[in-house]
Amino acid sequence: MAMPLRQSIKVATYLAEQKLRRRDKFPLIVELEPLFACNLKCEGCGKIQHPAGVLKQRMPVAQAVGAVLESGAPMVSIAGGEPLMHPQIDEIVRQLVARRKYVFLCTNAMLLRKKMDQFRPSPYFAFAVHIDGLRERHDESVAKEGVFDEAVEAIKEAKRRGFRVTTNSTFFNTDTPQTVIEVLNFLNDDLQVDEMMISPAYAYEKAPDQEHFLGVEQTRELFKKAFAGGNRRRWRLNHSPLFLDFLEGKVDFPCTAWAIPNYSLFGWQRPCYLMSDGYVPTYRELVEDTDWDQYGRGKDPRCANCMAHCGYEPTAVLATMGSLKESLRAMRETVSGNRE
Repeated sequence: MAMPLRQSIKVATYLAEQKLRRRDKFPLIVELEPLFACNLKCEGCGKIQHPAGVLKQRMPVAQAVGAVLESGAPMVSIAGGEPLMHPQIDEIVRQLVARRKYVFLCTNAMLLRKKMDQFRPSPYFAFAVHIDGLRERHDESVAKEGVFDEAVEAIKEAKRRGFRVTTNSTFFNTDTPQTVIEVLNFLNDDLQVDEMMISPAYAYEKAPDQEHFLGVEQTRELFKKAFAGGNRRRWRLNHSPLFLDFLEGKVDFPCTAWAIPNYSLFGWQRPCYLMSDGYVPTYRELVEDTDWDQYGRGKDPRCANCMAHCGYEPTAVLATMGSLKESLRAMRETVSGNRE
């Protein structure tokens, strides 16, 4: 993966340990949702449509940290909702970093400048700012003017203070190769964020907008054209080379949702971050009691157009580890920064 060398070594060591222990299912990164409340109402989001009583709930620090430790995952992505609305989010981050978990705090950045003093730069911590396009496009996607400008200023301030800053960009069928190129060029060259994550939008059943999600062939065509002309090699994309191949349609993979499990106020979500077929109290129960064979493209109609990183990035990482050629390719990328 295109990540700092220290993090790459830790993840590679972790994966090797799982192989030695003959574990066929294990978490690579936990999607932790300590709340569902948000200060925006994005049209493509399916995470905030809960009763008012649920939206008021906040996960206790011990529960949040305990779930991550129980899973054993080396990395954590804290999402929501908007995590910066959690009154103890800084303590959750502090405790996870103290245990040398790599923590990505996902945020729309509306509160980032106000809350930044609560955090300290660390090689184990990064802000992951949601940016879906340039000003007009991003503000339209989050249904509020001024969000893009605030996010940009927050990113600049975080970088000035020495924080690692990554971005997360979701693309819809209203995007073109040019809009993808424009926003990634801006993030990569102008803002100079550390890494960028990209994903085709998933068709959440509860999302207000059900008309603008990408199909598989649309996704492949979009990224194939956007990556052309040396862009893929130049951009600092926080993905394995094989996952980027997958987005372009050069390879295909089965889904391994168990490797990026979701833990929320309700427990471990079955089967993944994007679909909700019930909850269980432990990661072991999630892995052992879920019929994973019933999910994936060609099996569950809800999976038909999914190419999201939470299902397919871990498959690409595991395929990389299982191939000397791909392992060397990923290593070259980590050292040189070239994304072939």
